[in-house]
Amino acid sequence: QVRLVESGGGLVQPGGSLRLSCAASGTIFSINDMGWHRQAPGKERELVAIISSGGSTNYVDSVKGRFTISRVSASNTVYLQMNSLKPEDTAVYYCSAVFVVIGRQWGQGTQVTVSS
Repeated sequence: QVRLVESGGGLVQPGGSLRLSCAASGTIFSINDMGWHRQAPGKERELVAIISSGGSTNYVDSVKGRFTISRVSASNTVYLQMNSLKPEDTAVYYCSAVFVVIGRQWGQGTQVTVSS
């Protein structure tokens, strides 16, 4: 069994920064893609950023140039550095990872609120 545990959410003013972390634990053979998704009230969950096992990244257009995804494979951890935050970035952010054999698993989510 594996777990994904997120941390780093909170309340920040517009223009501020936050760094989200997500650590995978348990019996892990290998992880393919790791990513961050978000879901705002009344909206569908959307992919924010994804990083492959080889380090290739992709971002949703609305966060390009502001957010950076990274991972440390040795510790099975993925990060999301969020800069120049806007009120429309307010959402619950979920970490996901595609594990070999068991497929995609999700974290419990962490709230990010951007407000003055």
